[in-house]
Amino acid sequence: MRLRVIDIETSGGTPSEIIEIGSVDVVVGDNGWVAEPPRAKLFRPLRPMSFHAIAVHHLTADMLAGFDPCDHETLNAFINEGGRPDYLVAHSAAFESAHIPPEATGGIDWLCTAKSAKRAWPEAPGHSNQVLRYWRDLRLDPALAMPAHRAAPDAWVTAHLLIDLLKTATVESMFEWSHAPRDLTRIPFGKHRGKPWSAAPSSYLQWLIGEPDMADDVADRARRELEDRMSEAA
Repeated sequence: MRLRVIDIETSGGTPSEIIEIGSVDVVVGDNGWVAEPPRAKLFRPLRPMSFHAIAVHHLTADMLAGFDPCDHETLNAFINEGGRPDYLVAHSAAFESAHIPPEATGGIDWLCTAKSAKRAWPEAPGHSNQVLRYWRDLRLDPALAMPAHRAAPDAWVTAHLLIDLLKTATVESMFEWSHAPRDLTRIPFGKHRGKPWSAAPSSYLQWLIGEPDMADDVADRARRELEDRMSEAA
């Protein structure tokens, strides 16, 4: 079985564009699951990037000016290079799959290591890939695991979280966890993380709904909260 871990960096614009994609294959070796060498590819955005996005990945328009823009054909070639994988994997599969639609993957199913980690390790202090990396005491080569927020290093970290998860979980159970609805009884991230939805200002809920990169289930939950407030006010 071949599990292909994917990580992307985006422009942060509207619509957000992929400016870097990285991948690491996780396969069964002689002594269990192992990670193969990472790959990465850069793309030139067609629209201005947000300064918030640049501050995260430190990729500027000047640095990307000599690369081709991203398209479905290029993504498909990159994702299937080295043979079609059995699954695609990302630490936030909802984010990656929103930018990489089925026509760019050939309909390969996704596994989500963040959702799986929440099931396997609910006691973790956090479930970002970097928090889990240190909490699980993963001893990774800095030359491959750094800098954070670049596609190949983040894919490398996620690949080793995947290997760690597979010590106690099966691929089949990870698939079920990845596609199960999230428990959104409380706000899952951001400055209002952990609060009930009723505690969030309406302006924050409107921002969640309008943010182009927002996960569909989060936007839907924010929309329902606003609709409930309007019904109560009527």
